[in-house]
Amino acid sequence: MAPSERIVLGGLGLGGRGMGDLRSFMDNPDVQFVATCDVRKERREAVRNMAASEYGNGACAMYADMHEILARPDIDAMLIATGDRWHTMASITAARAGKDVFCEKPCSMTIAESRALADTFRRYGRIYQAGTQRRSIGNFIFAAELAHTGKLGKLHTVHANTLAPATSHQWLPAEPQPPQDVVDWDQWLGPCPWRPYNSQYVRGGWRGFFDFHGGGILEWGAHTVDLCQWAAQKDDTTPVRYVPEGSGAICTYANGLKLVMRDHGWMGLGTCSARYEGDEGWIETGDSGKFAIHPESLRTEQTVFNRAGTDPTTHIRNFLDCVKTRQPANANSDVAARSHVACHAAYIAWQLG
Repeated sequence: MAPSERIVLGGLGLGGRGMGDLRSFMDNPDVQFVATCDVRKERREAVRNMAASEYGNGACAMYADMHEILARPDIDAMLIATGDRWHTMASITAARAGKDVFCEKPCSMTIAESRALADTFRRYGRIYQAGTQRRSIGNFIFAAELAHTGKLGKLHTVHANTLAPATSHQWLPAEPQPPQDVVDWDQWLGPCPWRPYNSQYVRGGWRGFFDFHGGGILEWGAHTVDLCQWAAQKDDTTPVRYVPEGSGAICTYANGLKLVMRDHGWMGLGTCSARYEGDEGWIETGDSGKFAIHPESLRTEQTVFNRAGTDPTTHIRNFLDCVKTRQPANANSDVAARSHVACHAAYIAWQLG
């Protein structure tokens, strides 16, 4: 392949999910992964070894400082899969350095971060893809198309499966801080208030703690609220009213459409399920790839999908194609920002009661 056709990729904060994404990136022949950055030595070395098994020894440089990897002029795009607290700041810094970005969800921790993200990628003309891969997976595409084409009639309610929103302020006990080369704790914390070091945080146990995690509404809502916004053709707006109910919220758009965020599985169609209800029918689907549909006449031979909702393959390919064409990606920064604003507003409503 000609060098001009190859996308040179760097990685930032690649843990379990990030390395899964990286595997999908490297399965594309037009991708060359050249460098990884992490505040943990263990993770830097694990990603380097993964790249070496694909390309050979010496193929992947290691960095502990984000600014050093972003200063490389040969890198076209960054895969960002840090903890939630770093997603917005890292993405914005990468855009300012002239890089396109594929960033794991959630894209932001606050409403202000959501807006800053969208503004930055518009300003710098970079491609952004949120890791909300269900926008690029067959069963979710089919469900959205039923809504878009009017086959469900006029939509009146869309449902987003979310998780219980509570986060903890009970911090883990302090442990001796390791050498900076092993874990750079200050860099790990990033934009968060200082907290004493505990190894559980850096080994993936940061979820559920207020400073590090956006809560359960955002955890799944980054996917499912995004799906509802898409199906309802509300990518250019957000609900205007948020009323807490149980472990979720009932939200209302300016035209009266209801968005229900609630912690339940409805019909057992897999994680991250979404349901769209119109005055002539409804459809529900989730990560299993299966459907529940009414009326049954809406079901066709094409409504059998084998790709799980957690598989990023087609979403990553969409990003790579958009890097080349400079067209907006399926889950671009404007789309992601608005669905995240809805999640943040619902969480605020839930906290206020």
